[in-house]
Amino acid sequence: MRASEQTPQEYFRLLLLTVVGTAFEAAGYHLVDSPTQWAGGLFTFSADLDGGLRGYIEFQLLVYIEDQPSRFRVTLTRSDQPNPVMPSRHPAYARRDLSALVVADFGVAILPAARHWWQYRTVEELGRALAEAGHLIVGYGLPWLDGSLEPPNVGQPSPSAT
Repeated sequence: MRASEQTPQEYFRLLLLTVVGTAFEAAGYHLVDSPTQWAGGLFTFSADLDGGLRGYIEFQLLVYIEDQPSRFRVTLTRSDQPNPVMPSRHPAYARRDLSALVVADFGVAILPAARHWWQYRTVEELGRALAEAGHLIVGYGLPWLDGSLEPPNVGQPSPSAT
């Protein structure tokens, strides 16, 4: 398939792997081979964690062709289930948007809001958005998923849903 024949989802996957793939792989996360989900704009990385748990990093892509910018968000899940959206009663289960984890839970105002979608119109903007999200995943998301970094308000009840 020539580059001009690539779908926006295929191109997103290529840039996603180019920008964050090596760092995720070094942390033990691998892109789940699911072309059907990829075609729908869902890209999931997973890794085995201690205690029979799995960590999941999901990129949900919404592609807009007309005048709106395309966008993506990132959801992190720690679960004992083989699929990140399956319900779990495991005491260590957690599911959270990356932006909410960083802005609301850790109190780092690096993003405009706790509910944030990274937007882009050009390849350069997509690369920058993926790099920004990747830095936040490596700095906050991965240690949160493996349990080595807890938000400062860990003693207080916080939502585990997105």
